[in-house]
Amino acid sequence: MDGHGEPSEHEARERQYAARRTALTRRALGRLFRVVWGDDVDPAIRGLLAFFFVETLAFASFWTFTGIWAIEKLGASNGQLGLAYLGDAIAGAGFGYLGGHLSDRLGRKPLMLVGVAGQTVVTLAFALVDHVLLGLSLLVVTAAVSGIAQGASQAIVADLVPREGQESAFAATRVASNLGVVVGPPLGGLLLFGERWTLFFLGIGALGAVAFAVAWLALPMRGGYAPEAPPERGSFGVIRRDRIFLLFLASSALAYMVYFGFEVALPIAAVDSYGLSPSTWGFLIVVNAAAVAFLQLRLTRAVSRFPAHAKLTVALPLMGFSFLLLLVDQSLATIVVVLGLFVLGEMLWVPTSQAIVAGMAPADVRGAYMGAFSSSGSAGFALGPLASLQLRGAAGNAAMWVFLAGTSLAAAVAGVAAVRGAETTARPVEEVG
Repeated sequence: MDGHGEPSEHEARERQYAARRTALTRRALGRLFRVVWGDDVDPAIRGLLAFFFVETLAFASFWTFTGIWAIEKLGASNGQLGLAYLGDAIAGAGFGYLGGHLSDRLGRKPLMLVGVAGQTVVTLAFALVDHVLLGLSLLVVTAAVSGIAQGASQAIVADLVPREGQESAFAATRVASNLGVVVGPPLGGLLLFGERWTLFFLGIGALGAVAFAVAWLALPMRGGYAPEAPPERGSFGVIRRDRIFLLFLASSALAYMVYFGFEVALPIAAVDSYGLSPSTWGFLIVVNAAAVAFLQLRLTRAVSRFPAHAKLTVALPLMGFSFLLLLVDQSLATIVVVLGLFVLGEMLWVPTSQAIVAGMAPADVRGAYMGAFSSSGSAGFALGPLASLQLRGAAGNAAMWVFLAGTSLAAAVAGVAAVRGAETTARPVEEVG
């Protein structure tokens, strides 16, 4: 400053440079955003995209490495870990519905904040654990506190955008989550360099605190398409009487069995039977997550003119029947083709299904419907790996691939029947129940 309190020439020049750097950074981030999401993302969900990216970045590596931690650090057996994952699935299903139900009454943002805060606190607690039963119990608690935010996290999308824009919005949030998957596990691997598990959990907890701050600052308290008032009826009774939605839930559970067959059974077969190294599989998965991040929205927009039942008809068999290629050849090239076909079907299936459920749900209990839908994923996680790996142990890989293909076909038939049933009845969703 000079003697009159005015900035000196040097300070003025530094401020100009700082302003230019800020402008260049914003321009670069804007270009990156357009490369990934394009130019027509609804502005109402941009804060939500930031939240999904940071939250997935924080906790994706947690779920990637905690199984290894339980076995190597705590000495858990495979059977104990399997029971813990079953408990995860049950807790996720129950709390997924409960969280969605509560979000209809308390709002989406409070439940999402509770979910992130709960995961952060429990993750930090892992740094202090050295007993196997306590550690496995904390895994189940983590599934419960994360599950409580799932219904709200999906329902808030439908609260923020109009019906015709929901499928694209769900696809956009999925892109954000997959970008978090691309970044999160490698970052977790760096924290684990030298098997420093305490540093790993403390680092994940710190990232969780960042995710909480983003949620606090970026998420709106209420969307422009949210119900005007809390529901005056019980959501469980509404869902129980909605047979079309229950049929779609059954379809979703079957579809998630196929999905978790891909997540769990395929890597085991690829490494144990087909000669891939774990590092090669890890590279393929990261590449697939990146492909979803950059192709999901483009595919969703390209097929937006087709009806939902047509997309399910293609998507679900494409996921399951891709495994049948492994009956003919088990080379790396064939596995890459299987991965590509599966992910293509998955990109068609996920946002389409989310938009279908948002459309089926009565507005006043939308959170409960989305929570029940997220619980179908937990059911698939509980049943899919169990059935697939039991069948693999009893009859080999070929029987497992045929089972997953048949399951995908059953999921498609049930899903299409539910969607066509909803279209045929043409009921006002507010009158369901």
